Amino acid sequence: MAISIIRTIIIFTAIAVAMRIMGKRQLGQLEPSELVVAVLISDLASHPLQDVGTPLLYGLVPVIVLLCLQILLSGAMLKSVRLRHLLCGSPSVIIHNGRIVQSEMRKNRLTIDELQEELRKKDVTDLAAVRYAIVETDGSMSVLLYPEHGPVTPAQMGLHPADGGLPLVLINDGRLIGENLQSLGKDRAWLEQTLRKHGLSGVQGTFLLTVNEQGELYTAPMEAER
Repeated sequence: MAISIIRTIIIFTAIAVAMRIMGKRQLGQLEPSELVVAVLISDLASHPLQDVGTPLLYGLVPVIVLLCLQILLSGAMLKSVRLRHLLCGSPSVIIHNGRIVQSEMRKNRLTIDELQEELRKKDVTDLAAVRYAIVETDGSMSVLLYPEHGPVTPAQMGLHPADGGLPLVLINDGRLIGENLQSLGKDRAWLEQTLRKHGLSGVQGTFLLTVNEQGELYTAPMEAER
């Protein structure tokens, strides 16, 4: 049993490191070649876990080889547009200037129901409001509306709202993030005074505290466990 646990930890660590090296994009937007690598890694890694008699290297070596191949392939695709188009394909314009391109629908084996589903995910229910709909190489759909159907921006209304910038998390689940407090140029005394001002009972009694570049705070007290 102990051997199985140790082997599982080693395989898990190796795959986690491999996915981390491949980059964050691989976690949510897999191109065809990346999907193949992910499927192969999961399959190869499962054999040493199922059969304790299989040497651990039989699972680790193929994972490392696939990782190296994917890194080399990604570097080659960065330099070669032709190779990138060959392996990843090109975006498909499903709706062009408000007209559904039926040939592209058939090419992508996309039904009207699936098209409407993808549009609803973008909060679009009226096909007449869509100027362009594009199926990207990772399978996601980008939707561009006609200007009169798009959301009104502050710039269009002549407004200039204040930009709060990126909020800094000072307290996360009852734990103080010291480096963020230091980068803000504040000390512990300021923090304690701020918590009392907002009715919070210290750091451990605070679930979340953030502050943006305008000094605006967001607070959430810690709820009692049920």
